[in-house]
Amino acid sequence: MSWLDDTDDDEPEFDEADIRFRPNPKANRPRTKRRPAHADARIARVLGVDRGRYTVLLDEDEPTEHEVTAVRARELRKQPIVTGDFARVVGDTSGGDGTLARIVGIEERTTLLRRSADDTDQVERVIVANADQMLIVVAAADPEPRERLVDRYLVAALDARIRALLVVTKTDLADPTAFLRHFDGLDLEVFTSARGEMPVERIGAELVDHATVFVGHSGVGKSTLVNALVPSALRATGHVNTVTGRGRHTSSSTVSLRYRGAGGSGWVIDTPGVRSFGLGHVDPAHILDAFTDLAAIAEECPRGCTHLPDAPDCAIVEAVAEGRLGPTGAARLDSLQRLLLTFREH
Repeated sequence: MSWLDDTDDDEPEFDEADIRFRPNPKANRPRTKRRPAHADARIARVLGVDRGRYTVLLDEDEPTEHEVTAVRARELRKQPIVTGDFARVVGDTSGGDGTLARIVGIEERTTLLRRSADDTDQVERVIVANADQMLIVVAAADPEPRERLVDRYLVAALDARIRALLVVTKTDLADPTAFLRHFDGLDLEVFTSARGEMPVERIGAELVDHATVFVGHSGVGKSTLVNALVPSALRATGHVNTVTGRGRHTSSSTVSLRYRGAGGSGWVIDTPGVRSFGLGHVDPAHILDAFTDLAAIAEECPRGCTHLPDAPDCAIVEAVAEGRLGPTGAARLDSLQRLLLTFREH
C-alpha cells in the first residue's frame, strides 16, 4: 500500500457549502423602473424658474392660494418644465420659509409656444406652455419696427394655434400707419400707445380669462407696458442705444404675473426681449389653417400647391383675381403669401 492512500481520521473535512460570502450591498435590491404613483400630488401653476428652483402657485383662485418653491424630481431631469406648465407637486407645500416641495409630473399641455435658435436648427426651445394669446409689442420708432420679426412672431403663434394681438408703442415719435398697412389682411387686433396715452384698460380687457405671452424686441417698451398692467410686477426698464439702435435686455427670465382688472383677472407672461426668432420647428400647414376662408378654397388646389404668386392653378389666387373674396381678399392673400415666404426662406 502506498503512503499516498494514507488518511488521517483526525483531520477535519471541509465542505464548500459552508463558505460564507460577503454580500454586495448594491446587488441586494434590484433596481426597478417603477415609480410611486403620487396619488396625493397637488396641481400647481408654474410661475417661473430661477437656478433650478421653481415658483409654483397652489390653490389658484381659492382663499388658500399661495406660492411654493419646488425642485424637480430626479426622474424629470430630462423633462423641460417651463412657465405656464401645470405641475404635480408633493412634499412640503405649505410655502413656509425654508420649505421645498418636489415636482413629480407635468399635466398635458394645451399649447406650446416654441422657437429654434435659428432657421436651420430643428431643436426647439420651449418658451411658455398653455398660453392662449400672444401680445406682440413693437415701437413706431427708437428702435424702428421690423416687419419681418413681427411676421416671425405671427408664424410662431399660428403654429402654436394661439391668438395674436399687436401693440405699437411710441406713436408720439412716428406715425405707424405705413407699418400697420403691412398687416391689413390679418385678423389682428391692434393697439397704439404714446407717452401719456397708454390704452391700459383696452389692453387689459383682452387679458381677462386668458394667459397672454408678451413678446418683443428689446427696447420697445414691453416692460413699461407690463408694469402699467401689473403695478406690482416691478419689471426693470431700459433704454435704446443711440449708436446701435438696440435695446438693453431688461427682462432676464420668463415669468407669469397676475393681471387684475375691472372685468376680472388673467395672466401676463413676460419674456426676455429677443432679436431673432428661428422657425426651424414650424409646420407650414398651420399657417394656412389660420386663414379659415382661404383654407376652405385651398381644398380645390392641386396637390402640393404652394399658394405663392407663381403657383400654377392655385385656387386661392384664381378666387382673388375673380373678386370672389371681396374687397379684403387681395390683402388676405398677400398676408398669407408673405408669411409662407417668411417660413420658406429659412
